[in-house]
Amino acid sequence: MNLIADGSRPVVVVSNRLPFTVTQTASGPARKPSAGGLVSAMAPVLSKRGGTWVGWPGAEYRPEDFESGDDDPYRVAPVSLSAEEIDLYYHGFSNRTLWPLFHSMTGRAVFDSDDWRSYEAVNDRFADVATAEAKHDGAGFVWVHDYHLMLAPIRIRTGLPGVGIGFFLHIPFPPYDIFRLLPWDRVLLRGILSAHLVGFHVRSYASNFFDCVERSLGARVDRREGLIEYGDQTTRVGMFPIGIDFDRFDSFARGANARPDSSRERVVLGVDRLDYTKGIPERMLAFERMLEDHPEYHERVVLLQHAVPSRSQVAEYRELKREIDGLVGRINGRFATAEWSPIRYLYRSVDQELLCSIYRDADVALVTPLRDGMNLVAKEYVACQVADPGVLILSKLAGSAQTMREALLVNPYDIDGTAEAIHRALEMDESERRSRMAALRKRERRDDIEAWVHSFLAAADDERTEVHPIQDSDFEDWLADFLRGYGLALFLDYDGTLCSLQEHPSRANLTPSMRTAVEACAARDDTLVAVVSGRALTDVKQKVGHPGIIYAGNHGLEMEGENIPHFVHEDLVHYRQRAVELAAELADLEVDGAWTEAKGPTLTYHYRAVPEAQREGLVREAKRIIHEAGYQARDAHCAVEARPPIGWDKGRAVLHVLRTRYGPAWSERVRVIYIGDDETDEDAFRFLAGLATTFRVGSADTQTAATRLLPDVDSVEDLLEWLARRLRDGGS
Repeated sequence: MNLIADGSRPVVVVSNRLPFTVTQTASGPARKPSAGGLVSAMAPVLSKRGGTWVGWPGAEYRPEDFESGDDDPYRVAPVSLSAEEIDLYYHGFSNRTLWPLFHSMTGRAVFDSDDWRSYEAVNDRFADVATAEAKHDGAGFVWVHDYHLMLAPIRIRTGLPGVGIGFFLHIPFPPYDIFRLLPWDRVLLRGILSAHLVGFHVRSYASNFFDCVERSLGARVDRREGLIEYGDQTTRVGMFPIGIDFDRFDSFARGANARPDSSRERVVLGVDRLDYTKGIPERMLAFERMLEDHPEYHERVVLLQHAVPSRSQVAEYRELKREIDGLVGRINGRFATAEWSPIRYLYRSVDQELLCSIYRDADVALVTPLRDGMNLVAKEYVACQVADPGVLILSKLAGSAQTMREALLVNPYDIDGTAEAIHRALEMDESERRSRMAALRKRERRDDIEAWVHSFLAAADDERTEVHPIQDSDFEDWLADFLRGYGLALFLDYDGTLCSLQEHPSRANLTPSMRTAVEACAARDDTLVAVVSGRALTDVKQKVGHPGIIYAGNHGLEMEGENIPHFVHEDLVHYRQRAVELAAELADLEVDGAWTEAKGPTLTYHYRAVPEAQREGLVREAKRIIHEAGYQARDAHCAVEARPPIGWDKGRAVLHVLRTRYGPAWSERVRVIYIGDDETDEDAFRFLAGLATTFRVGSADTQTAATRLLPDVDSVEDLLEWLARRLRDGGS
């Protein structure tokens, strides 16, 4: 996929916000440029290569407000959001659910199904706009950003199957035990995995992601190569620590006015958006503790805290502001003198050039978030240390701590430890300060925002997209402990599982090697093998032809085999004649290659040979006829199954076999593995959830309840061969 990062093709950038905000003024809509690293990173790429930035403009707008002129370096495509969607999608699921959860603050997370549905709908809208813009531009790459849009890649991939998709998460990715609290965890993972390249700031976030896709989706991961195989698609995962526009901050700092005198108070600086993840109250408590422990610094040092207003309409943020206001008042009231207040608290935005002068003149930067994806304030402070250098105190729980090793690293929850770090920073001699800051500045200048963009796009161009072939070691990892000390009940679908799907079911036959693998499993005295198929019972028996196997036909409505009584569901007597009549009605739809397979009490309407353009209408009509006949219509691979509505499916068929062979306490005697490939097998996957290891074969395009995925029939054969030769204690 070497066109992904091809500089000759445009890029589409997709983010929650556009690079500017539209505001309504007396003279009409006006654009206010957005600050932040993402704009600094993406604007030059789009300016150079062309393309479109897709995002929400922050207000109601008119289409003409976004018409591009000939001189515009790139186009912008607005996505409209209603007031309700802003509340549910943005303030709701994005910031009441994902934001606290991904920052490991589970007690603050709210799980609301209305918020989730809005998130799904808005992600679809962003994806549709991005897809249309990519087609318009002839784009070679669509780059989706951040937690607001984790479902967008899957819809974009459907609409743009030949275009590369990147996804970058700008916040932490949480550990498995936290992420799985989310009721929609599997859906979000599938959305992210639809990107060809997924990026995180640091290795620990990528490691958490690997754990989640492996344990929640059953995907195969290759941590060494940074690859994830999910069904028939592979995603590359990389670590790309974002930087800043170093030269811009350096220049602003050098050009700012000099500080007025050298006898000023020492300044400990905090700069944050007002957010509960930033650790502002804990920071103030640490500064208070430092003043308690080191009274010699009274009237000699101040904590200058800039808090940029954020989400003031959200109750939690208003409560946080009240807490901080209270702390400032209490600490100042406790220590202030007639000429000195220990905390100076500014609740407002600060012009960037002024901020750079404040960075430059601060003796200590206190950057102590409780959790942070990266934290660019630490990098901005370093870039502005162009004179007598200060000291950076940095939270171990910020992503930037992984590379900014020369900072004084602290645990922000450790008030005493942070207080001592403040004292150490204030006491640090010039030679140590210069040594630490020189190393920090060299790295941040090298690893700036432009380097981040180039590293991501270079990784997108990496053509290594194959996880190592499935090996015995994979099966060992997945199943050895699961099987150890138990017998095995192995349930297998036929079409698409034991043999590849064919244009006509009569042509679907076991290969000699697959037949050998199935028979080797059945030959073990500690293994039961059952084939559970939608085919008629006599048909599936003839296809497999092994006497030591249990056969379940018609999705388990009919069963027979070794050591179980012949079974026919008692209600089928009411449907055999109705099945004949239904087959006659469906015969009218046997056009353009469609045909009906009569299987006794059930039928299958096949449309694999029907041209794509004709399928939708035929399927809709077939389902109507099936429903009017009193049958259930179920989707299968290029087919519609017609089943009697008697509350029986493959899951219940499996339970019948297990109870018949092993009794009600079957789970104490055997472990269960079920392997299937289509929607009819999902009944068994759902039924066996928590009771078995289940495998779905084939594409990852469809959501599945299976424990794991296998890419194809060959991998099923490999698994059966491993099961046949495993040792009696469950080893290989």
